Amino acid sequence: MKILILGAGSAGSSVASALSSEENDITIIDYKPQLLAILKAKFDIVTVVGNAAHPKVLEQAGVETADIVIAVTDRDETNMLACLIISKLYRRPKTIARVRAIDYLKHPKLFEANGIPVDIVISPEHIVMEAIRNLIEFPGVLHVSNFASGLVRLFSVKVVANSFLIGEKIKELKQRLSDGKIRIVAIFRQGKPQIVNGDSIIQAGDEVFFVVPGKDMRRVLKELHVLEAPIKRITIAGGGHVGKRLALALENDYHVKIIEKDPARARKIANELKHTLVLLGDCTNEALLVDESIESTDLFCSLTELDGVNIIASSLAKSLGARKAICLLNQGSYTKLLPSTGIDVAVLPNQETLGSILKHVRHGDVAQVNSLCGGTAEAIEAIAHKHNGPQSVVGKCVKDINFPRGIVLGALIRQQQLIEIHHDTVFEENDHVVMFAIDKKMVVNIENFFQAI
Repeated sequence: MKILILGAGSAGSSVASALSSEENDITIIDYKPQLLAILKAKFDIVTVVGNAAHPKVLEQAGVETADIVIAVTDRDETNMLACLIISKLYRRPKTIARVRAIDYLKHPKLFEANGIPVDIVISPEHIVMEAIRNLIEFPGVLHVSNFASGLVRLFSVKVVANSFLIGEKIKELKQRLSDGKIRIVAIFRQGKPQIVNGDSIIQAGDEVFFVVPGKDMRRVLKELHVLEAPIKRITIAGGGHVGKRLALALENDYHVKIIEKDPARARKIANELKHTLVLLGDCTNEALLVDESIESTDLFCSLTELDGVNIIASSLAKSLGARKAICLLNQGSYTKLLPSTGIDVAVLPNQETLGSILKHVRHGDVAQVNSLCGGTAEAIEAIAHKHNGPQSVVGKCVKDINFPRGIVLGALIRQQQLIEIHHDTVFEENDHVVMFAIDKKMVVNIENFFQAI
């Protein structure tokens, strides 16, 4: 597939990293040659220096033969203008545009048939906000993903030193949970995937991934003894796009404070948020955190645009008595710094957003993709079709399908009903199948089994 990426920032870099190793022909446009030089040195890609919304630059990058254009520059206006120009001047490739500003997104008519011609609009801030809200709803988990409109959830937990899970075999744990629709699909040990079978034994420090019926998740967390006390008081560091969205989503149900350093921004969000206390100040200021009774805060979320500030503020808040701390990190490599900081969870915007892009790039009929474990693994919801010929799963039993080791079936949804999976379960037309691939290189196997119509 020929893919044109507009923007070589953190989002564009993440997309290039995910797709460059999958036999795609990738070209990236950016006006900063130093960013392009770094990417060209790391990946087998073509780079073009220039304004991504200029026709001459787009033509130089091969827009006329592109299959898909992914516009993720740091300016919404550039992304939308580029898609408009591509629609008017060139053969119509599929277009994906990142749009961050709420003012655009709250007017969906902008992107309807007669509006700005963007096929798929993605909002990283909204995606990240939903990810954090899931962590607030289910305190104690590291990650939550929804599939099949919430009928199925994938979540992961960290096995702490005193957990009853230590030493448990997978088959024994499944018997204890006594529900055939609950499946353990992956174990990561020191960041490395382990092959999961009934005799696999859970160890301290493992990150274990479960697939459960959406309605049963809270019950399962209680049975695993990982569901923590409810969160009531939340302090958000940073009143930018993500912080403001999160406060809007939470302020009617939680006690929310925002700490914002910029006076103009603080005044603006204070006028827009009805039930949130907006504080003007530096989130890394110990005196401010103490004055605001940080020790009584259930959750401290550091969501500024600076990774260093987020790490320092979250670590400081945790050391001063905040019960939990979540840290936003644009550079995934910084997660290596977290074990000694006390920070409970790192949220990676680029990884959270990547799945929204990948589901439109995958060759199979894919309804949902989640990029996991720093982008090394993927969870996919794919749709079965008989037309795919001998490779189709339709009409075959689970035991007769040669899935490679490392691809684990998580759930089967048929006509909006969750079906228990056994070795003799037969797949039918339009079944939605949720699978976990411990290595994204295995995704090509899923694509072959679930080709689009």
